[in-house]
Amino acid sequence: MVEQQNPEPEIPYLTRTQVLVAMGVTAILLWIVARVWLNYGNFYLFRWYWSIKDVLWGVGLGLIITALSGLAYRLCPPYRKSADYYLEIVLKPLVLPDLIWLGLLPALSEELLFRGVMLPALGLDSVAVIVSSLAFGVLHLSGPQQWPYVIWATIIGLILGFSALISGNLLVPIVAHMITNWISSFFWKWRQV
Repeated sequence: MVEQQNPEPEIPYLTRTQVLVAMGVTAILLWIVARVWLNYGNFYLFRWYWSIKDVLWGVGLGLIITALSGLAYRLCPPYRKSADYYLEIVLKPLVLPDLIWLGLLPALSEELLFRGVMLPALGLDSVAVIVSSLAFGVLHLSGPQQWPYVIWATIIGLILGFSALISGNLLVPIVAHMITNWISSFFWKWRQV
């Protein structure tokens, strides 16, 4: 007897608490990796400082990334399927106020590691942006069928990495990442209602 294989991956449904704890633990682990790398590396954390111009640039960039993501979602069925799977795991159990954490924790911890530490450690150039973006993309791999989402996260990593290099301020990708997570997650939740 031949077993029929289900081409759809089974979604590992998590509770709200599990998702929030996973976000917190991941943020702490990324912060620890960044801290250890900074302590033992021969480089400095990418510069970041308060600038209203850079905050506005980050907001604008976040809106552009969100619009591009929406376009990719509509036009690319493999990405849509992959994004829905990923977002089903992460967003479905969360309530609207939890989305604040979904914006803050990944934006701060991921940008600290991938743009704040990796870019200076790897040379603050295009190669550093590419390598850190590939690592950022792989971080978003949640299963073997999630490669379209990983590719998209890598592209976003490139945008965020070059925004840091061009602006000279880590605040730009942090704000862009927060805005993207907040708006995308809000619209995904809204569509599910």
